Amino acid sequence: MEIKFSSEELQEVETLKSRYPDSKSALMGVLWLAQKKFGWISKEVIEYVAELLNLPPSHVDGVVSFYTMYFKKPMGKYHIQVCTNVSCLLRGGEEIYKHVIEKLGIQNGERTPDGLFSLEEVECMGACGGAPMIVINETYYENMDVQKVDELLSKLRNGNGQSL
Repeated sequence: MEIKFSSEELQEVETLKSRYPDSKSALMGVLWLAQKKFGWISKEVIEYVAELLNLPPSHVDGVVSFYTMYFKKPMGKYHIQVCTNVSCLLRGGEEIYKHVIEKLGIQNGERTPDGLFSLEEVECMGACGGAPMIVINETYYENMDVQKVDELLSKLRNGNGQSL
C-alpha cells in the first residue's frame, strides 16, 4: 500500500495546520487522519507525517507511542473497546470483556484471523452513568450486557453493521 494522502486529504492537512501557530500543533489531527486512511500508524506513516509537518520522525513516534488512541499495529475492521473501570466493572464490564475474549478467541490487543475484529480492554471512557459500556470503532454503546454484545457481534459478522 502506498503511503500517500489524496489531494483532498492534503487540503485537510493544510486546514489543520492553518488553525495553529506552527505545524507541530496539528500533529494529533494529522495522525488521526492518517490512521483513518491507513488503518494504523506504521513506521512509514510516521515518516510520511513527519515530512508533511516538517517534524523529526522521533517526535511523531513519541506522540504515537504516548497516546493509546493511535494503533501501532493493524487492528480489526471493527475495533472493540470494553471498559472495565470501576463503574463498568461493578455493572458487568469484566464479564462482558471475558465473554468477548471467549466469543472471538482473541486476547487484549489481538485481532481475529479474518481481520474482522480486534479487542482492547480500556479504562474509563466517560460513560459511567451508562455503565457498562463498549465502543466499536467510534460508536459508544451503553448499558450493555452479554446478550446485547452478542447481537452486535452477530450484526457485524453478517455485514449488517453499516450503521455502526
